[in-house]
Amino acid sequence: MNGLDKEIAELKTFIADLKTERLAQKEKEKRESWTKYTSMSIVFIAVLAAIATQWAGKYSSRTLVELNNATFHQAKATDEWSYYQANSIKQNLYESIKELLPQEAGAGQADGAKRDEAFKAKIADYDTRKKDSRKKAEDLEKQRDDARATATDSSKHGGGMGFAVAIFQISIAMGSICLVTKKKWLWYVSLLLAATATAQMAMVWLH
Repeated sequence: MNGLDKEIAELKTFIADLKTERLAQKEKEKRESWTKYTSMSIVFIAVLAAIATQWAGKYSSRTLVELNNATFHQAKATDEWSYYQANSIKQNLYESIKELLPQEAGAGQADGAKRDEAFKAKIADYDTRKKDSRKKAEDLEKQRDDARATATDSSKHGGGMGFAVAIFQISIAMGSICLVTKKKWLWYVSLLLAATATAQMAMVWLH
């Protein structure tokens, strides 16, 4: 009988210990229930980081495209200015020749007048070509300047978005460390960093 009582007592002790262990486990799970929200926040932050990375890539691509456009417009403008210079030289040459030609008298006066009219027409033609080339060159230079301005703006936006990506990555790292160490204050730091990165994204989009 003593042996049976002893076994019953041991069984009661085992059951009591098991209940205590289960209560302790439930208490621990209750205390660490916030880690579920930490995991969810990390996933959400990762999504925001992916969006920021995509936008940073878009801004970078736009910068390269606009820089290429600026180079193209500059090359075309240089060609137009060269054409302008060539026409200017030809115009000056015709004007000089016209000044050096002798004035005809008598029967040759009519031929001289025709010759003068031909020179004037040629000079006027070169002047028109110069004006057209100048306008084209100035328009191309304006397009070049616009492309450079857009490239500069895109570069600034890309840098700002890249900074947001870096902060998001640090936020994710802090959240991951928090899950391992179970230190709740690290989660708050992670959320603060994520909020800062989100604000940085908003600033980039609004400017």
